[in-house]
Amino acid sequence: MASFFSDFGLMWYLEELNKKEFIKFKEFLKQEVLQLGLKQVSWTEVKKASRQDLASLLLKHYEEKPAWDMTFRFFQKINRKDLIERAKREIDGCPKLYRAHMKTKMTHDSSRAFTISIQNFLKEKFTEDDYDCFENLFQSKGTESKPQVVFLSGGAGVGKTLMLKRLMLAWIESPVFLHKFSYIFYFCCREVKQLKTASLAELISREWPGPSAPIEEILSKPEKLLFIIDSLEGMECDLFKWESELCDNCTEKQPVNVLLSSLLRRKMLPESSLLISATPESFEKMENRIEYTHVKIIKGLKERNIKMSFHRLFQDRNRAHEAFSLVRENEQLFTVCQVPVLCWMVATCLKEEIEKGRDLVSICRCTTSLYTTHIFNLFIPQNAHSPSKKSQDQLQGLCSLAAEGMWTDTFVFGEEILRRNGIMDSDIPTLLDIGMLINIRESEKSYIFLHPSVQEVCAAIFYLLKSHVDHPSQDVKSIEELMFAFLKKVKVQWIFWGCFIFGLLHESEQKKLEAFFGHQLSQEIKHQLYQCLETISGNEELQEQIDGMKLFYCLFEMDDEAFLVEAMNCMEQIKFVAKDYSDVIVAAHCLKHCFTLKKLSFSTQNVLSGAQEHSYMERLLTAWNHICSVFISSKDIQELRMKDTNLSESAFSVLYNNLKYHNYTLNVLVANNVFFVCEKYLFFELIQNCNLQHLNLSLTILSHSDVKLLCDVLSQAECNIEELVVAACSISSDDCKVFASVLISSKTLKHLNLASNTLGKGIASLCKSLCHPDCILEHLVLANCSLNEKCWDYLSEVLRRNKTLSHLDISSNDLKDEGLKVLCRALTLPDSVLKSLSLRHCLITTSGCQDLAEVLRNNQNLISLHVSNNKLEDTGVKLLCDAIKHPNCHLEDLGLEACELTGACCEDLASTFTQCKTLWAMNLLKNALDYNGLVVLCEALKQQTCATYVLGLQITDFDNETQAFLVAEQEKNPCLRILSSL
Repeated sequence: MASFFSDFGLMWYLEELNKKEFIKFKEFLKQEVLQLGLKQVSWTEVKKASRQDLASLLLKHYEEKPAWDMTFRFFQKINRKDLIERAKREIDGCPKLYRAHMKTKMTHDSSRAFTISIQNFLKEKFTEDDYDCFENLFQSKGTESKPQVVFLSGGAGVGKTLMLKRLMLAWIESPVFLHKFSYIFYFCCREVKQLKTASLAELISREWPGPSAPIEEILSKPEKLLFIIDSLEGMECDLFKWESELCDNCTEKQPVNVLLSSLLRRKMLPESSLLISATPESFEKMENRIEYTHVKIIKGLKERNIKMSFHRLFQDRNRAHEAFSLVRENEQLFTVCQVPVLCWMVATCLKEEIEKGRDLVSICRCTTSLYTTHIFNLFIPQNAHSPSKKSQDQLQGLCSLAAEGMWTDTFVFGEEILRRNGIMDSDIPTLLDIGMLINIRESEKSYIFLHPSVQEVCAAIFYLLKSHVDHPSQDVKSIEELMFAFLKKVKVQWIFWGCFIFGLLHESEQKKLEAFFGHQLSQEIKHQLYQCLETISGNEELQEQIDGMKLFYCLFEMDDEAFLVEAMNCMEQIKFVAKDYSDVIVAAHCLKHCFTLKKLSFSTQNVLSGAQEHSYMERLLTAWNHICSVFISSKDIQELRMKDTNLSESAFSVLYNNLKYHNYTLNVLVANNVFFVCEKYLFFELIQNCNLQHLNLSLTILSHSDVKLLCDVLSQAECNIEELVVAACSISSDDCKVFASVLISSKTLKHLNLASNTLGKGIASLCKSLCHPDCILEHLVLANCSLNEKCWDYLSEVLRRNKTLSHLDISSNDLKDEGLKVLCRALTLPDSVLKSLSLRHCLITTSGCQDLAEVLRNNQNLISLHVSNNKLEDTGVKLLCDAIKHPNCHLEDLGLEACELTGACCEDLASTFTQCKTLWAMNLLKNALDYNGLVVLCEALKQQTCATYVLGLQITDFDNETQAFLVAEQEKNPCLRILSSL
């Protein structure tokens, strides 16, 4: 086992020496080698060695212990006893003590019923692959060594926490990270959230084995610290609410969301490394707010691990095989078993049912059935046939607790909330013994459910037993509010809740509930779900917000064909993302009953790429055929949107055959980042057979032959496509010549988006066609097309001669002030017809604003100008504002995001609203505006009579006083809307 004596340890202490001390250190090394006759180190190498190089040389030529002893002697000679003391403490003291404490804590699980399972997973010997996996998480790219911020993304309970615990054990017991981190601190967001306020020093002290942690010493080397932040979704999106209040003081108490945000946003201890776990939904929301170096996807236990767990528990090989086979046949149940603690729960439940002589097939019918069977078994003694009154009350109390927790995002419970929901102090030992609750900190009496999904099923049972109005907390809402929030994915923590409610309505589950609680259940909840369907039916806005997979899983779990058919035929639009085999099977189960669809949006990622085993692929293709049959069964499909989808030749053939003769109503086709293994002409034949008006192929790679096939379709007299989007499709300069011919021949194409393609010289042929009198294009996007200075003359000629082009977007090209001047000469002409111009990220400066001002004074048609992300500064904006006030200017919308503006320009901005009667929208995001400037701006808006004014501002970017002012202004001025994105 490697010790602290590593090149990294030596390097850090050599780094503490100043230049003079370091030179002396080298001289002492030279003398000692000669005096003691030690193995020679090349003096030439030593003389030119950096601190890191010298540490490596010492360890290369001497063993670790002698190398460090030698270092101590030299530190003594140069009077750096402080380094000797600190190093010895680190070697023998605090880190060692801390690691020993954490080993005890990590291998002890408070769940008495499931101690065996957790310990088995934790005690599995580390393999070389494990070490490589952990080591690779923190590999720096290139030679630069910098703090790492690593995301672990995976479904709720899929095993992220278990992996983090194993990683800590690897650090404690093995070479992994010992050279890199002196301390690793683990913070679970759900626990931290209960504290309300804390300092980082307090969080560290909670993990320390003694009464007081040596905070100063621990924080003295922040680059040797790793903070593990588990279950980031537990802090929700308010984690980043108060950006202006981030803190860099480790000992100062803060609201815990501010404290964690300060760590995550690198305001506090930016030299430290972070390892963050979150669900995919949470990661998606937060990935643009945190600068991370690496993402690892956690997929849970593999099939061999699940099988091994069953055999480990059952002992009887035949019974283990029988139980595992039933689970393997149910894809949804098998997916549940990928979560370690749930795998053990499922195996334990099936073992008990076998021992009682019960039928496993009915228990494995659906996921809900297995959960309820397991929970009821926990409350019924082994030799009894029914629960006691006390057991009924305890489960009813847990269900009430679970419901309140789900609505309030509470997953860690104190004694007060337990009592409020009818769980007495005397009940807690029983609930701990049977494994329904876990005591996460014995000293603090804080409890969690065995797993979040167990809390969800208990919360679902609550609604079968009682109405929300009977709950002691007003936070608990109606079943209708629950279902709409679940289907719209309002709360990322609600993974199964809605599905369990549907599952509990199955006849067999109703009988189990009635048998356990001893009374007949109300059927009101099913009536309420029918009312939900009525609300969804015909409500286009609501249907747009519903996540298709959530709906599909609810209906699949319910297993009621009549309800399924009614539900599916309430839907006119569905969007879903099928991420795995199970998702495709469940989506197919529902969509084959759908006859009213008008809009379908889906992604199947790599599920249908053909990489699966043959038997799986056969079943997948059958399910895929059921999904695609909706194009035949629904007679009025108008929109099809495919995104991030990889289709094998067989999968494309299924899609083609279902669309081929039944696509006459389709007028919108979107295929973004879609890859087909097929004869490409077949795809373009589909497009030709459709009555399309809108075609979007962004991020779908098109070869030159593909472009020719596409343009052949566009040139057909019967083609009705008005809008074509081929952004980031690898369009080349040669392809531009093919598109150029379409611009002249097409009688319908009015919108063309070629963004994020390297067009190069091809722009010349495009512009030539744009100047042709037969060209009817109105909307052209050339953003991020690598346009250079030669292109501006071509585009200037288009602006002079084309009389249909009303919108031009050339953002993210190196236009610069010189190129802008060329374009502005054409735009100042009295017959210029351009209405909208977008020049974001174009390297325009204050100087360029003079030419833009001239355009604004002379061009009466221009109503929208976006110059965001250019260094205009206050001086440049003043030029624009003066021009906007000219009577010839009819501008309505001005984009000035990230233009390096200050509060000093607000008076000029305010005057544009008072003197220009057409201006109603202004984007001012990401500028250094201040309270005084915004007061002036808002005061000007009060005096105007426009129906609505829109300001682009991120309210939370400002200090508390300014935030309060902007919120109050919105409330006082009904005509003012402040938006954080425009």
